[in-house]
This record gives sequence, C-alpha cells and structure tokens, in this order.
Amino acid sequence: MHTRVLTGITTTGTPHLGNYVGAIRPAILASKDPQVDAFYFMADYHALIKSDDAARVEASRLQITATWLAGGLDPNTATFYRQSDIPEVPELMWLLTCVTAKGLLNRAHAYKAAVDRNLEIHEDPDAGVTAGLYMYPVLMAADILAFNANKVPVGRDQIQHIEMARDIAQRFNHTYGREFFVMPEAHIEEQVATLPGLDGRKMSKSYDNTIPLFEGGAKALRETIMKIVTDSRAPGEPKDTDDAALFTIFKAFATPAETAAFADALRGGIGWGEAKQVLFERLESEIAPMRERYDALMARPDDMEDILHTGAAKARAIAAPLLETLREAVGLRSYRPQAKAESVAAVIATKAKPPRFASFRDDDGRFRFRLFAADGEELLLSEPFADPKAAGALRQRLSTMGGGAAVIESLDDHVVMRADGEIVARGARYPDDVARAAAVMRLRGALADLAAAQDA
Repeated sequence: MHTRVLTGITTTGTPHLGNYVGAIRPAILASKDPQVDAFYFMADYHALIKSDDAARVEASRLQITATWLAGGLDPNTATFYRQSDIPEVPELMWLLTCVTAKGLLNRAHAYKAAVDRNLEIHEDPDAGVTAGLYMYPVLMAADILAFNANKVPVGRDQIQHIEMARDIAQRFNHTYGREFFVMPEAHIEEQVATLPGLDGRKMSKSYDNTIPLFEGGAKALRETIMKIVTDSRAPGEPKDTDDAALFTIFKAFATPAETAAFADALRGGIGWGEAKQVLFERLESEIAPMRERYDALMARPDDMEDILHTGAAKARAIAAPLLETLREAVGLRSYRPQAKAESVAAVIATKAKPPRFASFRDDDGRFRFRLFAADGEELLLSEPFADPKAAGALRQRLSTMGGGAAVIESLDDHVVMRADGEIVARGARYPDDVARAAAVMRLRGALADLAAAQDA
C-alpha cells in the first residue's frame, strides 16, 4: 500500500545551498521510493502572506520550480504542481473555515508571537496582523486534506499546524457524520542536515550568510566560498575540523573517503585558501550538471508550465471528486441529478478544448495520423500504416486509454511512442534532455486529457 506524502515549498526566495542539502535533496530522494505517493507543490498562496512583492513571488515560483526539476525530481513519479492551479484548495479552505473554532486559531504559534510582540511595545494586539496570517493554519489544512495525505514532513516548529489540521478534519467529519478525511501525521526528520553559512551561523537569508546554489554560476559560487569565515591559523598549522564551517559543508556533499581525506589535509596544515578551493571543486562537480539543467529550464519557462499544468491535472483528478462529495455533505447540491458527474468530469479534463487527432493519407497511399495539443501544437506524427483500420484502432486505443495504451520515451533526440513493443509515432526533435522531458510530460498530459474527454 502506498503512503501519500505531501510537501509544500514556499515561493518567497531564491534557493541556496542550505535549502538544497536540508530540504530539496532529501525530498527528491524520498520521492523515488516506490512505496511513496509523493505530492510536491509550490505554496504560492502561502507566499502572499509573507510577501507583498509581486515580482519576487513571480520570480521565486519560476526559480524554485526549475531548482527542483534540475535537482532530479521526476514529475512522472511525483505529483508536482502549483497551489494556485488547484481551485479546490481555497474552496476547501472555506468549507473548513466554517467548522474551525476561533479559539483554535487564537492558539496558533505565529499569531500568538505577533500579538506578543505588539503587547511588548504597547501596541494594539492585532496591529499589523493580517487575516491571511490568522487563517494560515486553515489553508495549510486544506492543502493536506484536499489529497488526504498520510504524512507531511515538517520541522518541529510546524508540528502544531499538523495537529490543527487533524483537529479541523475531525470537527468536519463529526459535524457531517462521515469519515471524509484521513488524519494526517507529522513526519519529523531527526537527521535533517543544517549547513553553516559564511559566518558560521545557520545558513539563512535572515542572516544574509547564504551560498548560492545556481544563481551567478560557478564564479559566484567560488567567490562566495572564499568569503567563509575561518580562524587565524596559518598554512602548516593543524586545523580543527569540529568547528570548521567549510568542513561541515564539504562533508554534506562528499563520500566518506573524500571526507576522511579532507579531514586529514586540514589536520595536516593545509591553508584555508587552498581548503576553500578544494571545497569549491567538490561542490562544483555536483552542482555544475544541475546548474546546466537549471539554466536550460529557466530559458524555456513554457516547458515548466507544461510540467506544472500536467501535475495540476493529476492533483485535481483527486481533489475534484472529493470536493463534489463535500459540497453534497454540506448541502451545496445541484438540482440536476446528473450535474455532479458532469462537473467532476469537466474538472478532471481541466481544459475547455481537448487535444485532437487528425488522420490523413500519404502520397504513397499509406495512412497516418497527427496528435495536436489543445493550443494547436503538433505533438506526434504516426508511422505509416498500410491498413487504415490499424491506424484507426491505434487512435482509438490512445483516445480511450490515454498514456496507458503506449510507452512514451526519449530516443536519441526524439520523443517516441511505442505500442506492443514497436515505435508507432514520433514527436519533434529536441535539443537536450530537459526539453525532451518536458515534451514527454506534455504528451502524457494530452493523452490523459483525451481519455478524460472520452469518459465525459
């Protein structure tokens, strides 16, 4: 049985080395577990609570999406989407708000901390406190409960929010007499890696002591590493690895053998400047391939848009039927008996105009078909068929079964489709792996849309 694990990624900044080691890398690794049904989303509604800088929020959404994909997140395995692309989330938030006790929200740590700060300076208790901050726990509950996630990886400071989500879910279940929601559990990673920043304190934008992950390229990475604060021990003097920030950073990226060799070099008196160069070279060997993928993604935001839209379609296929059930439960029922099924089918399809096939006959008399996206872009051209019935049968399979009717993969610089082991259609040529991966996702999404439209 799969365990559904859900993680939100706040979009208010540019990812740095500490984010990668502490959150991004372990989450991507966890998503590869075949027993995990991983949901990762850009928490851009949450970002609006923390920042009113629209340009910053917009840029951060793009940068963080590219970072996770460049870091190895496979959108074919994980469900990867933007919170703001799921209209069921804010709708669920309102349904949950209507059963949430104000007293529960009064006890939220973030709200209480804001009130306490105001009282310390003899201000009105709610000065500067927005309704968004106050309602944050309900939005977080909706993020989790819309997909009935079993586990939510959080830091210890977020445990209360998971407990509140459970309280809200139980209250809704009790009020409306059914177990609509499973009870989510907080998953605490006790061994989360925390990297020191340039000054030895925890790497954080709040301290302005971060090391960039991709921004500025190799030059910026090296220049920043050279700013790491070290002690005054000269070349030739043994260095203490326990208190050396650059050793801690090195260890987070190196193999045990590499770590042991670096520790020996420090104890043997290597100069700090040379040690920083060793650290840079080790980091660059891992980061450079990811940076190349990141730059390619940032140059083609449309590819990321396709990936996120496909992820949103997968997510909404789960959330939409649940919301229909909840609407019925609270009395928001349609007067037409068939309306429920129709509205769910329409939501799952997610697009007003579905993709389409077009059949034609070649000059040599053989038969082919093309698959066009909803916006008119050609996604596939079939191989020629001598028998029009064979071409029609394959078209029908693809229309009704979606991606389950065929294998879609990269081959050389093409995207190809196989059915029964044979290549039956080809996409356009793409210049690199990133573009082909995005094309595969778009094609799978188009086939899913076709199948959903057929079901509707």
